Amino acid sequence: MGCFDGSALYASAVPDAFGGQTLGSHHLNTEGVIMIFGAHVVLYSKDAEADRLFFKNILGLSWVDAGHGWLIFALPPAEVAIHPAQENGRHELYLMCENLSAEMASLAGKGIECSPPEEARWGSVTSIELPGGGLLGLYQPRHKSPAARTGE
Repeated sequence: MGCFDGSALYASAVPDAFGGQTLGSHHLNTEGVIMIFGAHVVLYSKDAEADRLFFKNILGLSWVDAGHGWLIFALPPAEVAIHPAQENGRHELYLMCENLSAEMASLAGKGIECSPPEEARWGSVTSIELPGGGLLGLYQPRHKSPAARTGE
């Protein structure tokens, strides 16, 4: 698999501050090839198989088998926020939704318990304990987002 060849679209790209071109939200190199097209998130788990089944059967995310039962899941559009910290190496994963109450009710209908929702400056948030013991955040954002959202 190679990079997307955006050379046909290069004519509509505009110069950016990095010496390349920008086409929509994509940074193109000088040959018109999209440099970054997505993100790959890695979750570490004490029970990876159970967590894979949770993402597949409970969250219903699309997936591919990369070989030997190693499932890789598609994620909806994403965003990255960089926060100050005393140490490096700490990362959190939150899935975003349009209606936290409705999403929590849907998960409850599948036997999944969420933490009590909390109101933060940036949105309404809950967490789900994954079968492997890790936490997965779920929130309804109140902030602007570069990620595509329903109805926008």
